Amino acid sequence: MKTPMSRFQIHDDLTAPEGSATVLRGALSAGAQLPNFLGVLAGSPAALRAYARFSSELPHGRLTLPTLERIALAVAEYYQSAPGIAMHSRAARGVGLALDEVALARQFNSKDEREAALLRYLQALLEDRGRAPMHLHEEAREAGWQDEEILEAIAAVTLEGFAAMINVAGGVPVDGSNEAS
Repeated sequence: MKTPMSRFQIHDDLTAPEGSATVLRGALSAGAQLPNFLGVLAGSPAALRAYARFSSELPHGRLTLPTLERIALAVAEYYQSAPGIAMHSRAARGVGLALDEVALARQFNSKDEREAALLRYLQALLEDRGRAPMHLHEEAREAGWQDEEILEAIAAVTLEGFAAMINVAGGVPVDGSNEAS
């Protein structure tokens, strides 16, 4: 069903194309409400499967869930993705980030200097299209981030940037704001 706010149909497991329905049913089996973002992405089975595979791997890397949520918040704010900000604010609180840390993460910052060094580097990567100054890369390393973690952080920026672009380009409503979703 198209809403005045969304440029794309927000699918559920009954309206999604055949190639997306299985993925959506799997997401719904966890008992949570289907995010509007996934409902929109279901309009392309290939894009939905790619997102699902990519996003399912990152939590199994070396980065902690609080770090991944800080990154997600920063990227959602960078793209001004209201659904991403809302979802990741809830998720960040769920993994133990205090309200002040949520607010700082949205500005690519943290009271934890190690986290702040990584976020500054990632902000520069976004703003400079992948060409962050070497000193920011070195600061992240000096703060204790290993190459594996930095690469995972860049992957998280990419994944969250994709989600934010879909949300913004599609005018996707914040979860709970679409009765039919």
